[in-house]
Amino acid sequence: MPARWRKLPASGPRRPAQITACDGPKTAARERAAAEKQGITIATLLDDAYPGNLKMAHTPPPVLYIAGEIRREDALAIAVIGTRSPSPYGRIAVENFTAMLAKRGLAIVSGMARGIDTMAHRAALAAGGRTIAVLGSGLDRCYPPENSELFKQIAASGAVISQFPFGAEPDKRNFPMRNRIISGLSLGVLVIEAGEKSGTMSTAYGALDEGREVYALPGRIDSPKSAGCNRLIQKGAKLVISPDDVVNEFPPEVQAALTAPSAGTAEEPLPPDAARIVALLGNGERHVDFLVEGIGLPSGVVLGILLELELHGTVRQLPGKLFALLKK
Repeated sequence: MPARWRKLPASGPRRPAQITACDGPKTAARERAAAEKQGITIATLLDDAYPGNLKMAHTPPPVLYIAGEIRREDALAIAVIGTRSPSPYGRIAVENFTAMLAKRGLAIVSGMARGIDTMAHRAALAAGGRTIAVLGSGLDRCYPPENSELFKQIAASGAVISQFPFGAEPDKRNFPMRNRIISGLSLGVLVIEAGEKSGTMSTAYGALDEGREVYALPGRIDSPKSAGCNRLIQKGAKLVISPDDVVNEFPPEVQAALTAPSAGTAEEPLPPDAARIVALLGNGERHVDFLVEGIGLPSGVVLGILLELELHGTVRQLPGKLFALLKK
């Protein structure tokens, strides 16, 4: 038999030995034993533990390793993704959007990468919501390693999943497959900040291919970190400036299944820098450059504070980068 294999296309001198050395039943038994020891579920497409949204994807992975638990309500999920090095504007945006979406009952899906992904998971946990992390390595190879404690926190109240077996390293070729799972688990993908050529963009384009909604936070046209978001908006992604813009794009039956936004209680005092911006706005309309000069902070920081004020219903943005206070 090995002599015949050598005649097959793409068969090299080592291929027959590799094929004969592969013992499927023994390998599967080792994986099951390792999973049981670590409290990890191995789910196939035929199992109830396999996420329903992902089953509907074009090419769902045949096997998933799950630390934690995928629940039925996790079908109401939104992916939140972005750059590994967010600006102050991006940091404020991901924390506010994620917290408010999690409080509405949406599970937050991301890739546990440095930057926006990690911040999205942490914000969801802080808001008391559910979050699902998708790895590009085996579940015994936490990547990045500094997120090992976050891994445990997510697994305790949500799920960390991978399609890769134990021992798989976070190789570059694994991440496009990881990204397809992120979009496949979600009703839509929210891009906070992204370069025009990045893994974030591959996830967004994969979501479009799957027929999922893509939402993008607009940014400055001269910021490389916003180039990807602005390009997605050009290509038809939904421009969002508040979490309500995301929720309002869902079908009525999905909106009905979500938790209504809380009315809130006593209004908390604004942070000092935000209060200074409100004072600069006064009763008129002010250009962002006027605010930057008046407060003496970098424009990215000022835009981040303005975004936070928008999300809290204090400020509204007008055409031409003008801002004004909302009348109470």
